[in-house]
Amino acid sequence: MFLKEIKHNFFNFLLSLIGVIAAVTCIVLFFMMTDASQNETRRLTRDMGFNLKLIPKNTDMNSFWVEGYSSQYIPQDYVNTLVSAKAFSYAHLTATLHKKIEWKGCEVILTGISPEEVETRDISKSKMIFAIPKGSVYIGYELASKLDIKDYDKFEILGASFNVERILAETGSNDDIRIYLDLPQLQKMLNLEGKINEIMAINCLCASSESEDPLELLRTELNLILPNAKVIMNRTIASAREKQRKMIDSYMALLMPIFIFICSLWIAVFSMQNVMHRKTEIGLLRSLGFNKLYITKLFIYRSLTLGLIGSLIGFILATGIGVSYGPDIFQVTARSIKINYELLYYSLLLAPLFAVVSSFVSIAVAITQEPAKVLKER
Repeated sequence: MFLKEIKHNFFNFLLSLIGVIAAVTCIVLFFMMTDASQNETRRLTRDMGFNLKLIPKNTDMNSFWVEGYSSQYIPQDYVNTLVSAKAFSYAHLTATLHKKIEWKGCEVILTGISPEEVETRDISKSKMIFAIPKGSVYIGYELASKLDIKDYDKFEILGASFNVERILAETGSNDDIRIYLDLPQLQKMLNLEGKINEIMAINCLCASSESEDPLELLRTELNLILPNAKVIMNRTIASAREKQRKMIDSYMALLMPIFIFICSLWIAVFSMQNVMHRKTEIGLLRSLGFNKLYITKLFIYRSLTLGLIGSLIGFILATGIGVSYGPDIFQVTARSIKINYELLYYSLLLAPLFAVVSSFVSIAVAITQEPAKVLKER
């Protein structure tokens, strides 16, 4: 019966269907683009660099800021201690060792980098920093320019031979006079096996209120796990990450209700128009003995059909738009934009319910009409 009703009032059904399609398309596309935007934001802010340094607690901070690294050492095994303690506030843990030396008439900083970044959670993440092959080095821009060092050159440092794997791009920082090596090799060269003077990391802790200081929370957490270490934070990078995350969350919280309200209003208007257009028909059905439950089912089935068809078409449209144009917008994480069948599942589940709820007022009007009064008006 409800299929005949749809056929009889196909134009009104089509307009209502457009509302459901628009709602599903906007919401699915919104979720796809929001997810892509969050991935892009995480990647871009991550590429700003590490914002935490874990150093020996007895470090002379005046010397630290002058030299750029601590002259004290901590066991490299501290990284494993953090992992064992499940310190979720720290991510991309990278053990490093720094030492300033005189080399070829220049002051250079030797930096040994652990071949692996360690996570405190069992989550696979892309590396933030390069892994340096044993026997190779990466050289800072300024140092390479001053000493006329080229890619694939060979030279000696502290009695060990190395190949130049890469000349790094100019950074405008003391990284331009660094020589990066494999950590175990540098430890052996300096007779500091198992020792480091810094663990680089990223802060995963977000303050729950404006008055809460993430650094103090991190220090409290670290003191319970590694009392012989201290943490310092680059607040500029940390603040940029936090503000960007909050901006994305606020953006989603603002736009989602607006999308839902507009599309719900669209469906409600055309559902009400359908009821008003069929007042005589509804009155006739009631006078012929069809009860309120029958009329209710008629409109609910119509709304469910709207929801199912609209969800399928809307998902296809949204996915097509997202996959086609998303990679041009989010170029860094373009590969993460793909068909999300979980959104199809939720669309098929929630869109029919959305259509029924949006038609609730019109359904209530339809079943509360007095048939005799409606027929008398005609």
